[in-house]
Amino acid sequence: MNDAGVFAVLSQDSSQFVQNFLTVTGLLFSILVGQTYYFMYQQQEAIYYALFNEVTEAKSLLEQVALVCQGRSMYQNVLSSISKYVQYDLKQLQADPAVLLSSRPIDDPLESIMYMTSVGVPSSVYETVRSLRQARAGRLGALQRKLPYVHMLLLWLLALIELVSFPLLGAGTQTIGGYNILTVEGCLFGVMVSGIVMTLRVVGELWRPAGGAYNVDGVLGIMVRGLEEELQARQSGSATYVANKQQPSPQFDPIVLTSNDSTKATDSTQIKHQGFSFSFVLFTVFKQVMKYFRRI
Repeated sequence: MNDAGVFAVLSQDSSQFVQNFLTVTGLLFSILVGQTYYFMYQQQEAIYYALFNEVTEAKSLLEQVALVCQGRSMYQNVLSSISKYVQYDLKQLQADPAVLLSSRPIDDPLESIMYMTSVGVPSSVYETVRSLRQARAGRLGALQRKLPYVHMLLLWLLALIELVSFPLLGAGTQTIGGYNILTVEGCLFGVMVSGIVMTLRVVGELWRPAGGAYNVDGVLGIMVRGLEEELQARQSGSATYVANKQQPSPQFDPIVLTSNDSTKATDSTQIKHQGFSFSFVLFTVFKQVMKYFRRI
């Protein structure tokens, strides 16, 4: 289309139709992208909190198991169950969280730990396992995608509509400023396209639960690395922890007597001996009196 009259109308745009079209599409795009970014950032923050909570509960379970089961035949089996939980559950960020929560494996490692440490009634490990399951549910809930795939497609479609309005808004300006003005508008249009694409890519990376730039893979690897090293050390028995060398506290604290307490104890002992001697004398006198009355 190379009509001078059309270019003249677009350059003047007395009705401001094209400008209003660009304003509406830009406002809609800004609101939706801003709200989506804020929502995805809050979800990413919740994932971090949930992972830290779950790894802390897993470490607590490991310490409690070492305290309760160390030296027993089932100790290695319990440590093996914790290792399976870390490998096949805690580190599975790519799997669907709803499927992991609904499908129960045949050999659930946490359930195996409860069975091995309980005799008739649940043991003290039950509370720790229960807290770990709650932390696991929080992690799976944070990893679950809240926005569908069609939401991202709609954002890209809205961005495309906004970008299409820029050439319409700049059409006809060459009739006023010459064809050199199109070069400037082309540079500005390229910068705008780059900014919009970059913004949508950031939102897309936040939308991915794992495997992207804004994910928890690196942090989870660092946290789990220490837990795995501790598990391997306890399984092989190559590492000795300072806490394991400490003896349990006695049931009753030893009584340490000071000099004043020793003097008081000595005085009380002497008083007891004097009272016992006086009672013995009275008993002897009473016995002699009774013998006398019997003779009479």
